[in-house]
Amino acid sequence: MKKSRYLLLSLLFMLSLALVACAGDGEPEEDTSENDSSDSSGEEASGSGGDLVISLPSDVVSLSPQGDNDVPSSNVRENMFETLTTLNEDMEVEPGLATEWEQTDDLTWEFTLQEGVKFHDDADFNAEAVKKTFDRLKDPDVASPRAFLLAEVDNVEVVDDYTVRLTLTEPFAPLLANLAHSGTSIMSPEIVDEDYATVEDGGDYNEYITQNPVGTGPFELDDWTAGESVTLTRNDDYWGEPAKLDSVQFKVVSEQSARVAELESGVSHVADQIGPNNISRVDNLSDASVIQEDSVSVSYIGFNTQKEPFDDPRVRQALTMAIDKEQIIDGVMNGVGIPAIGALAPPVFGYDDSIEGLEYDPEAAQELLAEAGYEDGFQTTIWTNDNEQRVDTAINLQSQLSEIGVDVEIEELEWGAYLERTANGEHDMFILGWSTVTGDADYGLYPLFHSSQLGDPGNRAFLEDEEVDRLLDEGRVETDPDERLAIYSEVQERLVDLAPMLYTHHQQYLLGVNDSVKDFTIDAQGIYQLNDAYIEE
Repeated sequence: MKKSRYLLLSLLFMLSLALVACAGDGEPEEDTSENDSSDSSGEEASGSGGDLVISLPSDVVSLSPQGDNDVPSSNVRENMFETLTTLNEDMEVEPGLATEWEQTDDLTWEFTLQEGVKFHDDADFNAEAVKKTFDRLKDPDVASPRAFLLAEVDNVEVVDDYTVRLTLTEPFAPLLANLAHSGTSIMSPEIVDEDYATVEDGGDYNEYITQNPVGTGPFELDDWTAGESVTLTRNDDYWGEPAKLDSVQFKVVSEQSARVAELESGVSHVADQIGPNNISRVDNLSDASVIQEDSVSVSYIGFNTQKEPFDDPRVRQALTMAIDKEQIIDGVMNGVGIPAIGALAPPVFGYDDSIEGLEYDPEAAQELLAEAGYEDGFQTTIWTNDNEQRVDTAINLQSQLSEIGVDVEIEELEWGAYLERTANGEHDMFILGWSTVTGDADYGLYPLFHSSQLGDPGNRAFLEDEEVDRLLDEGRVETDPDERLAIYSEVQERLVDLAPMLYTHHQQYLLGVNDSVKDFTIDAQGIYQLNDAYIEE
């Protein structure tokens, strides 16, 4: 039996992240502190507090960690819930609700848990709570789109109050990183039980949890008015270093110009997604400036590979080759963003800079269309939500594709409906993004392209390819970092030929922030880091 505390414990996994150089952030979870501050109130620790108002473009969809995985929801949830491990700003695994872990053999991991931690409802955090959360995540009846995070976990066993054992079906390289994903956040046992009871009474899974989210995090839910705002207040009984802010309001302001106006007038302290064209406008304000952070995300245009004519890879390749990405980056993004060859951003383990994507070549695109039987082009639709940059991207795409005879109609949907209908496969083409929040190629590729992940888990292109499945399955269980890199390079080469998506760029996050807001940051996954933030009076 080999005992491992963090760096020694997870050495094998950490080797798999050795090539990762984070582009400005960690993972989803907030900054973790091991300081024992159980008898400190938030006010004593904060110095300055304040009520922070953040304007964001889209509403929260679900407050259940095992529900939808959209960024607006994640930004709220990750301040209420916590995970066993976390990722630091260099994408390295660190302790969270687990203080240490040991791998006793290839298929067994034991985690030692923090003691004295309470949920917001005063229930005890312990091994039983971890088991109940993980068992629910893997429950096929719940059908969580995040279940793949623990796909290889066969059994969750309570060893004692503060030790939990995970038994795997086979080696699982991304386990420690996946346990830092907010989808594995530990929930109060009470809300898990109540959610199951709600289903027995005819309700839906996650219905109770999303209305009563109870975790161990530094903030807890105060109010949620759908379509308007969510307000969190500081958890003064937080087991770690209490947050400094008294409250945080996430306010839905759909129009970009309106968010900037709120920042200018002082109604909002932070304006998210201000857009490249507003950088100088914000920077010229006397009391605000722009935060610009690289990401581990990719923006893409997806094809429904199970609908004609996109069931023919030649058509998908043709449309990919007909699009000049520089037009989108320069024209829509005002030059802000890194051109993308594939789904993985440069800081992510598994990224291969030798992969050559399909080059811009409209003449070759027309030849491919003719070869596929569409020499006169065809009519189709592209869906987007009411995100202004995505709408502008759709307009640009519409113009470029018209040059090869493809007539594109743009349909704009409300965010919740957009996620639901693309998950159902009702679309032809769509515009979306994906953030590899674990810093590992498994999370960047498996949900997007494995046939077991069709729809809501991530594979909205509805790609089903035996070779891709085989390689992605191998990448999960291979523990040698070099072998994993070779596998993921092969997957990325295969995806170039299949062309299920047109990858436009790796985005940079742009936020306007009032100068009175101190120690506020955003990580590479687009998650606000609020635990140290405060408003200076």
